[in-house]
Amino acid sequence: MQKGSCLPAYLHAIGTAVPPHDVHATFIEWARRQLDSPREAAVFDRMAGRAGIGHRWSVLPVSSFEEDGGFYRNVEWPGTATRMQVYARAAPDLACAAIAQLGEQVALDGITHLVLASCTGFVAPGIDQIIARRLGLAPSVERLLVGFMGCYAAIAALRSARHIAQSEPDARVLVVTVELCTLHLQQTAELEPMLAMLQFGDGAAAGLVTGKPGGLLLERPFSSTLEESHELIRWDITDTGFAMHLSGEVPGRIALAMAEPAFAAALGCHPAEVDSWAVHAGGRSILDAVERSLELAPDALDHSRAVLADNGNMSSATLMFVLKRLLAGPPVGTGVALAFGPGLAAEGLTFRGA
Repeated sequence: MQKGSCLPAYLHAIGTAVPPHDVHATFIEWARRQLDSPREAAVFDRMAGRAGIGHRWSVLPVSSFEEDGGFYRNVEWPGTATRMQVYARAAPDLACAAIAQLGEQVALDGITHLVLASCTGFVAPGIDQIIARRLGLAPSVERLLVGFMGCYAAIAALRSARHIAQSEPDARVLVVTVELCTLHLQQTAELEPMLAMLQFGDGAAAGLVTGKPGGLLLERPFSSTLEESHELIRWDITDTGFAMHLSGEVPGRIALAMAEPAFAAALGCHPAEVDSWAVHAGGRSILDAVERSLELAPDALDHSRAVLADNGNMSSATLMFVLKRLLAGPPVGTGVALAFGPGLAAEGLTFRGA
């Protein structure tokens, strides 16, 4: 048991879900039409080919990218209200699909707490209440909504579940992350925002955290915010959805921060002592930066790269997909879950096999 902890907390299993529409190839064709400069279009094609992404899934059908009549038609783009109407319908459905897959692995009776993370939509009553009602959870279930924290919100959700399980021996905490990133594409003819949009897809994940041994023992959480970096990753709420700003400087800044002694201090150990890494698949260049700066083995981030290839960046849901792959593999020794997001900040959690 970790020093200072009253009780242990374990992540037992994870269920995941993606929508049925693979829009990655269609998006690339759509994006190419938006770029005015042939030179920038050529750069986009080159970067798309190197992105390490083969599929991205959306609640929107492929026809949404058609020039006439689609959700992202060229003449009149959907407003934020229209996008939120889709979120209110589709996000609970996708989240419940992930919970159903979780329920195939572990019993979900007696849930006492629901911790839900999402940054791609708002609705009231909240999506947490919608899901609780659909699942038939008891009215006494305590709910926590982690909103608008971006890609590292999975860490915040798991950290909160850990605190609950450590303080309440009978707690059964359902942790859910759901993101519909493809609802927030923006009309632009500029290369950098188009490359940012190239990364994102939709997905949901659900996990069960309790004090009963099994799965992964959740240990030490840690946080680190990079100085003078608050403009590098940003969501701006506009009249046409949430506009993502993802600077090309992000991988380099992450690499510099990971190489600093302060990171090892926050981690609580030297990176070489870690057996398993679950790193948020924010993009190929980010994974490359983490691998280089921490001097990891070439296969250390294989789970993250596989999630990126199969799904792209699903914001907060992505790390849960990585952890699911890790849980399905050989027994885990010591591990670190790590994610990056707005701030620019890193959030992490150490773990070990139960």
